[in-house]
Amino acid sequence: MDRRQLARQLSAIENGELEVTDTDGLIVAITGPPGVGKSCLVDGILHRLTPNNLVAVLAVDPTSPISGGALLGDRIRLSVLDDKTKADSIYVRSIATRSSSGSIPSIVRGLASHLLANNFDLVIIETVGAGQSEMRCAAIANRIIVVEGPARGDGIQAEKAGLLELADLIVVNKSDMEGAERVVNDLTVSLTLTDDAPPIIRTSATKGDGLDELSEMILHLDERVTSRRARARQQLLMAHENILILNPAFEAILDRMSEEGLVLEEALRLLNE
Repeated sequence: MDRRQLARQLSAIENGELEVTDTDGLIVAITGPPGVGKSCLVDGILHRLTPNNLVAVLAVDPTSPISGGALLGDRIRLSVLDDKTKADSIYVRSIATRSSSGSIPSIVRGLASHLLANNFDLVIIETVGAGQSEMRCAAIANRIIVVEGPARGDGIQAEKAGLLELADLIVVNKSDMEGAERVVNDLTVSLTLTDDAPPIIRTSATKGDGLDELSEMILHLDERVTSRRARARQQLLMAHENILILNPAFEAILDRMSEEGLVLEEALRLLNE
């Protein structure tokens, strides 16, 4: 694998200079609220899946809605990349959210498809963890892993964000900490009325507990029937958003709204012309 050539191709896809067709393969989104240890989990998973599998990681990096600049920069730190026996089996790229209204830009689907077409066995999308906008990952990935952690006094964050309906697997990380068992119990109760509730597993990324089981489950994870409609909804919303953003008049109309006081109704009329 020529990594420089691959990087140039991915940049061309991001810039709209290279078209990509969908490629079948495993795309797993790992999402959940901030502070639950998603990056540590990804690191532990990579330690176990490589070098027997080629794995790409697309780490979504939020950008400022005002300046367009990255908020977190190079936020993912993977100790597995220090292992020379495994590093060659891993490709990591940070993706800016740019103009996407959600936290997952639609271009990620094209990037993932291109990576799968270049013989990667699995693409992992690590999301920012910014609430309900995380549901947009359902339009990109074909498997969703929702990560929770010990309660911080404000209930189950994934439930509040509506993420549970999308989950194919729920991971309660930091299971060695106080409050983790309560989260497992609360999640179990929340899912009692669901016919095909996703499995719940406990992990501790820092201690390695449960990571062997999690890594094996990822490769053979089944899609939940009840999550299909929710995913279709997100796909439609993302497609509609793309039509809006790709409209040649979009930026000019935004300028008129902010600088000239163009009203919303007139802006919508101009966009539909």
